Amino acid sequence: MIRRFKPGDEAALLDVYRSAIHLIAAQDYTAEQIQAWAPADMDADSWARRMREIQPFVAEQGGEIVGYADLQQNGYIDHFFVSGRHARQGIGRRLMQRIHQEVNALGLTELTSQVSKTAEPFFLLHGFEVVERKFPVRRGVVLQNAVMRKVLR
Repeated sequence: MIRRFKPGDEAALLDVYRSAIHLIAAQDYTAEQIQAWAPADMDADSWARRMREIQPFVAEQGGEIVGYADLQQNGYIDHFFVSGRHARQGIGRRLMQRIHQEVNALGLTELTSQVSKTAEPFFLLHGFEVVERKFPVRRGVVLQNAVMRKVLR
């Protein structure tokens, strides 16, 4: 089931975020990069504020939150994560379908996102293209991602 974010989801979304990075992205990033990207000491209040700002779609399976993704008014996807304990079950595909439903309602002509090396093949499969390679720094550690775009009309 895909539903809208509601207050109280924040802690479960943080668990999804951490598990996606520590269990899935760890195949493409070093331990140092993983710790910089999703450290154990992330500020829960800042996280909760961010989730309330981006208002993601939330994927539930058996009453458990197993993924989430947002779509901003300008077509930017800021977060797109599936729990590392629920990978390869079609959750990401269903979240992407929900985003595309929202695209139609908003009348958007393109989608953009900064995507990890791990997520890049998924986004390519869904019609996105790499526009630029980036090397953001988190906690003094260089990561790698790609700016991706999908033209819709």
